[in-house]
Amino acid sequence: MSRVVDLNAERYRRRPIDVENGRIELTHGAGGRAMVDLIDGVFRAAFSNPLLDKGNDQAVFEMQSGRLVMSTDTFVVSPLFFPGGDIGSLAVHGTINDVAIAGAVPRYLSTGFVLEEGFPLSDLTRIVRSMAEAARNAGVLIITGDTKVVERGKCDGIYINTAGIGQLVPGLEISSDRARPGDKVVISGTIGEHGVAILASRNGFAGESGVRSDTAAVNGLVAQMIHAVPGIHVLRDPTRGGLGAVLNEIAHRSIVGIHLDRRAIPVRPEVAEACRLMGLDPLNCANEGKVVAVAPAAEADRLVAAMREHPLGREAAIIGEVIADRDGYVAVRSDDGHYHLVDWLVGSVLPRVC
Repeated sequence: MSRVVDLNAERYRRRPIDVENGRIELTHGAGGRAMVDLIDGVFRAAFSNPLLDKGNDQAVFEMQSGRLVMSTDTFVVSPLFFPGGDIGSLAVHGTINDVAIAGAVPRYLSTGFVLEEGFPLSDLTRIVRSMAEAARNAGVLIITGDTKVVERGKCDGIYINTAGIGQLVPGLEISSDRARPGDKVVISGTIGEHGVAILASRNGFAGESGVRSDTAAVNGLVAQMIHAVPGIHVLRDPTRGGLGAVLNEIAHRSIVGIHLDRRAIPVRPEVAEACRLMGLDPLNCANEGKVVAVAPAAEADRLVAAMREHPLGREAAIIGEVIADRDGYVAVRSDDGHYHLVDWLVGSVLPRVC
C-alpha cells in the first residue's frame, strides 16, 4: 500500500518546465498534467494574486455600486517584440486604455492565449512577465485566463485576448457623440511612434530609425485630466488608423466638423523623417499611449496644464477646434495656410500593429 501511495505522489508532483529550451506542445493545451505545469510554471508564477491563485475557471470579485465599464480586445501584432514593448505589454495597455477613456478606473483583466505548437517557452515567459509588469505598474490585477494550443502553422506564434472591467467615476458623461462646435481638440503628446516602430522593426531598420513605441497605460493620466476638467466631452485613444481616424469617427458620431493646425500637432523629428521616407502621414500612424480629448474651449488651457503635470502628458497641446458641419469633415491647415481634407483611410496603411 505504501508503494502505491508513493507512486501516486510521484504522479501528481509538479514537473518544472524547461523555460530556456522548451517549446509549446499540443499536450500543453490538452487539459492534462502538461497544461497544469504550463499554467503554474509560466502564467500563475507571473500573475499571482489572491483571486487568481484560487485556481478556478472564473474569478469572484467585489465592485462598488454604480456603473461599470467593460472592454475586450485581441492582439496579433507582428513582430511580437519591438522597440519600446511587446505583444504582452501592448495587450495589457490596450485594454486598460479602452476602459480608462470611458472615464472609468480599471480594476481587473482577464487574458486568453492562443499558442502555436513549437512556440519557444522562453518567449512565452518573457511576454507573460511583461504583461505582469504592465498590469502591476497600472494598478490592475489579472484575475482569470485561458490557454489554447493549435497545430504548427495555424497561428503566428501567439495571439492574446484581454478583457477589462472598471468602475465609472460618478457623474461623468464622456462619449464620442458629445463633441460640440466651439470645443477644442487636445492631444496628450507626440503622434505616430507606435506605427513607425512596428514598421521599422518589421523591415529590419529599427536601430536606424531610433523610434520606440509609445505603448503605455494612460489610466493615471486620464484620472488627472478628469479631476482637473470633469466636463470633458470626449476621450479617445488614437490607435489603429491614428489621430486622423479617431477624429473622423468623433466628427461622424457628433455630426460636426473638426479643423486642425498641422503646426500645433507634436511629432518627433525622427518620426516625421521616417514617415517622409516611407510616404506616410503621421496623422494615419498608430499610437498606443496617447489620449485625444475634446473639451469646452473655456477649459482647454486648464486641461492642457493638468496633462503636462503627468509624465505621459508633458507634450500635451491644443491642436484644433470643433466647428459646425453636418457633413462631418475633418481638415488640417498646412504650412501654406490652406486646409486639406483628412479623410477616412481606405484599407490599412500598416496591418497588424496591435
